Amino acid sequence: MMDTLPIDAVLPDLVAALRSAGRAVLQAPPGAGKTSRVPLALLDEVPGKILMLEPRRLAARAAAERLAETLGERPGGTVGYRMRGDSVQGARIEVVTEGILTRMLQSDPGLAGVGCLIFDEFHERSLNADLGLALAWEVRGALREDLWLVVMSATLDAAPVAEMLDAAPVITSQGRSFPVDLRYLDRPLGTGARIEGPTADLVVSAMAETEGGVLVFLPGEGEIRRVAARLAGRLPGDAVLRPLYGALPFADQRRAIRPEEHGRKVVLATSIAETSLTIEDVRVVVDAGRARRARFDPNSGMSRLVTERVTRAEAEQRAGRAGRVAPGVCYRLWTKGEAGALAAFPPAEIEAADLAPLALELAAWGSDALAFLTPPPVGTMAEARALLSDLGALDRGGRITDHGRRLAQRPVHPRLGHLLEIAGRDAAPLAALLSDRDPIRGAGADVAHRLAALRGRYNGPGEVNRAGLERIRAEAKRLASGLSRGGDLTPGQMAALAYPDRIGLRRKGDLPRYVLSGGKGAVLDAKDPMAGGRLIVALDLDGDTQEARVRLACALSEAELREVAGDRIFWDDICVWSRRDRRVLARRQERLGALVLDDRAWTDAEPEAVARAMCAGIRDLGLGLTGAAARFRARVELVRASGVDQPEMTDAALAEGLEGWLAPHLAGVRTAEAWRSFDPLPALRAMLDWDRMQAVDKAAPAKYRTPLGREAAIDYEGEHPAISVRLQEMFGVTRHPVVAGRPLRITLLSPGQKPVQVTMDLPGFWASSYADVRKDMRGRYPRHPWPEDPTEASPTLRAKPRT
Repeated sequence: MMDTLPIDAVLPDLVAALRSAGRAVLQAPPGAGKTSRVPLALLDEVPGKILMLEPRRLAARAAAERLAETLGERPGGTVGYRMRGDSVQGARIEVVTEGILTRMLQSDPGLAGVGCLIFDEFHERSLNADLGLALAWEVRGALREDLWLVVMSATLDAAPVAEMLDAAPVITSQGRSFPVDLRYLDRPLGTGARIEGPTADLVVSAMAETEGGVLVFLPGEGEIRRVAARLAGRLPGDAVLRPLYGALPFADQRRAIRPEEHGRKVVLATSIAETSLTIEDVRVVVDAGRARRARFDPNSGMSRLVTERVTRAEAEQRAGRAGRVAPGVCYRLWTKGEAGALAAFPPAEIEAADLAPLALELAAWGSDALAFLTPPPVGTMAEARALLSDLGALDRGGRITDHGRRLAQRPVHPRLGHLLEIAGRDAAPLAALLSDRDPIRGAGADVAHRLAALRGRYNGPGEVNRAGLERIRAEAKRLASGLSRGGDLTPGQMAALAYPDRIGLRRKGDLPRYVLSGGKGAVLDAKDPMAGGRLIVALDLDGDTQEARVRLACALSEAELREVAGDRIFWDDICVWSRRDRRVLARRQERLGALVLDDRAWTDAEPEAVARAMCAGIRDLGLGLTGAAARFRARVELVRASGVDQPEMTDAALAEGLEGWLAPHLAGVRTAEAWRSFDPLPALRAMLDWDRMQAVDKAAPAKYRTPLGREAAIDYEGEHPAISVRLQEMFGVTRHPVVAGRPLRITLLSPGQKPVQVTMDLPGFWASSYADVRKDMRGRYPRHPWPEDPTEASPTLRAKPRT
């Protein structure tokens, strides 16, 4: 007889919902029993196989074993499991890791023989789970109306999932958990404080104050190792320390989750222990309050692991582990006041991950118009498709190529699939190495050390992870299966195939700084033996958006580069404006992406290219029209403002259209100094045809003819057209001059060319202010005429002869 679990109460409702709707969302907190009960409850309801998806290999295998044990069997009878590199056939139920479903759907969209898909622990929102659900939902609508879908979650808000699944029924189960006593720090850790020491102290306190097994949550393998070192000699003699993380051999993982026969167990685990697994003898949780996540930056095209605060959902999941089988205690490495600042949920992986694998899967599927619970970010998808194009997986129209279809069938990142397709089985060790954690700590960045260690030929510095090497060797063997030998490529050439955007060329200077072929920057540790190399391939970077630190790299010679990437190396003739040199630079450059392999002067640069570059320089320097050019521009703008058809000559319009109106006139102009002495008036006049020029000359003439017949230049740059003339030259004028429908602004000058009056009403000036000006000027300039009535006097510029 099976023990009663909370989920049992709602299983009839779940079955009824599936019978009527064929889909359902099941909310059930940890400990309710959904993983171990739901597949068995559907055995008699589903014609065909039941596939249950788990986010982790350990959870998939443990779930299959638990289901088989409930039936009194072992995996291989009614229940089986399937994951990359390990599978046991099951007649009716198969527990699979999430990526397996995608492969099944791509090869057989109808999922022949499958009657039900169960998405377990969907609240973790892995990329493969989101993609699998989107594909399955499309298949159900187009091909398999009879396919049942069940989405099971512990903490996820069910409403959006149900809405995506066309108002799927929502079934809610109560959990079975015991009370958990939450204990917080009295004061917060200092900013930037390391967590290993305080975590170890909490573990020691927990061991002294409680009973039962202790589960410690840490962000990663490195922290697990360091906390283990700090606990050495501080735990009771019967305490057994067990690490638990994804890269650990499965046998060691099983030892961590099974009860100890003797003594108290202390499990140092990553987030792998948050859900799916029940560690039966755990009564105490110590939560360091950190989680490690992969973040992809579309601007840099790189992913990086970041350590962040846990969310409230994660903290609740972790605390609940202490109350699975009995009342428990949870020690939290933060204060009660800090708890309120935690985010509600972690981001979905689709929001933060490298989406190249997703983009390839969608291209292979033939459509990206799928119903995703969270749509993939546009920028990240654009970066992913650009990479796939570089790898030859997509054609220019964004459609998948035959090469891309082969990449999609390989259980590795598209970069590594491309490497294996081109280089064959010789590349399998490098592909396996790049798919896993670095097996050597403290050995510098050179990947050659890791390849030597895989061959058993490394005796250099650093800490070698023997178990990790064995895992990588096994993976390399699997990847090499079925591959031909391929070409005789060096590791550097293989790396360049997988990372065409991360071929690095050293910049000038003392520091080992590199520009990458994709356009980003990278830097090596100055003490690294690779730092002197001119060319490298950066295989692992920390993702810094300004200048990423290279953690793993491969040396590459120029001859090797040309052999493997010669079809992408080209000569580029460039003319650019240099802000630093304040001149046009004309160069011939041999390029690979953003890398400049050779740079020479382009002595016979095309005049048109020089002129275009100079236009960019003029925008940088500023158009700055003065003198005759400025006056002409003002005349045209005045006429255009009156409604007459004329080209726009505002600063913005002229700057935007430099290549059209100015470039043909820039012969010989290549520097800021040459621009300062250049007269743009002929270029401006050339913008007007004969009719438009006549219209400007008529409506806004360049000059005003004085009563003496002399022409005075009209300045149109102010609010009103303006001239400056000698006062005596305007004698006899009784009507104020008008230009372009506006009165001229006349500055009247003394015989000494000094302004004596500014007027826009000359007759009014003669009748009023002139008398005062005459009184003042007669004494200063007695040889010049100052008649009492200027309206009756003749204009003149002459002075009386000396007596």
